[in-house]
Amino acid sequence: MRRLTPALLGATYLCVSLTVALSLWRNGGGWGSGVSAFVATIGLCMALHGIIARIIENTAIRAEMDAVREAHKILIDQVERLDARVAEVAETAAADAHKSEEILDEVHLLESLVERMQQRLEERPAAASPSPLAARLGHNSDHRAAGLLMDTVREALTENRVDLYLQPVVALPQRKTVFYESFSRLRDETGRVMMPAEYLTVAEPGGLVTAIDNLLLFRCVQIVRRLAAKDRRVGIFCNISMASLADESFFPQFLDLLKDNRDLAGALIFEVGQAAFDTRGPIEARNMGRLAELGFRFSLDKVTNLDLDLQDLARADVKFIKIGAEMLLNELTEVDGRLVLRSLPDLAAEDFAALNRRYGVEIIAEKVESERQVVDILELDIAYGQGHLFGEPRAIKDSVLAEATPPAPALRPQPAHPLARRVVGGRY
Repeated sequence: MRRLTPALLGATYLCVSLTVALSLWRNGGGWGSGVSAFVATIGLCMALHGIIARIIENTAIRAEMDAVREAHKILIDQVERLDARVAEVAETAAADAHKSEEILDEVHLLESLVERMQQRLEERPAAASPSPLAARLGHNSDHRAAGLLMDTVREALTENRVDLYLQPVVALPQRKTVFYESFSRLRDETGRVMMPAEYLTVAEPGGLVTAIDNLLLFRCVQIVRRLAAKDRRVGIFCNISMASLADESFFPQFLDLLKDNRDLAGALIFEVGQAAFDTRGPIEARNMGRLAELGFRFSLDKVTNLDLDLQDLARADVKFIKIGAEMLLNELTEVDGRLVLRSLPDLAAEDFAALNRRYGVEIIAEKVESERQVVDILELDIAYGQGHLFGEPRAIKDSVLAEATPPAPALRPQPAHPLARRVVGGRY
């Protein structure tokens, strides 16, 4: 078709020129006028053809140039996206490498702790027995049981079969979750949850309790680090033993871990028992101070004596005290027409929380089981509560991290009226 078009156009131009020439010749113009008209018409047609062809060609060139520009823009955009993707892959690779180093360090620490467990097991002296045969049998039985325990703990930690259970601590009276208390649980290879009471009976005779506590505490901090990244406004109580604080092998490594994660200081609160705190030695006290220097706070639980040394608590950066709700209410008694605590007969019961608060210590009523206890606790101006009434411990999931309000002085309950209680037989 492209080859036929010029021939057809040439024939058309020839026909038009002949028609014009014949018209002039027939009208008396003579053969000279006809030839002139023929040549002029042919030239005019060719000139018009050239102009139109040039216009069409320019238009096509412009269209091609626009297409090239658009393709160039698309190419540049794809190159930029490719560069961005390459940069993202490089960052991901760097992050994975860093994470791999962290995991490797964690595994090395776990391996060192497990080795210490093995050494303690091998160095444990045999218990005295009336019969050498019975002693050998008992030793072999304990050795096998402790060995199985060690293998279970090692596998649970290296294969990430350590679950973190969380129980909410709520602000009163709003009952908004502001803290969680963490509990560590092990799972064996079948997925069965092992409670502490199950393996401590075997671990205690073998001197493995400290090593297991260290392993669980290390894993707890690792999980809390991931948890705090989702919502740093929620504080988490994590138990730490005095044996771990005094462990010359474990604590320096643990301290280095916390130095690298100082951002956890607002989210992690270490919890110790009252008896252990009162009998702590200089090493434990110094190591607690080193944690406090990093910004970490402490909590006291298993409280059995309400006659507290508040100045000592303030010096040790203890910011919370957990007291059982039943124990606290059973401490109430009436003296000279006013309600006091048996341990502090010179202090009005409703002033106990305020006195602790002056030293920067908040009271948490734990093991709250009934609504009646909540009413009584509120009348004692206690700001926080914990117990099955507010929520049972649950394995950590994404749903556990519901929107929580950070603790603030505004959350402290303001009792609308003074205490009004009846004491029967000297017992609340």
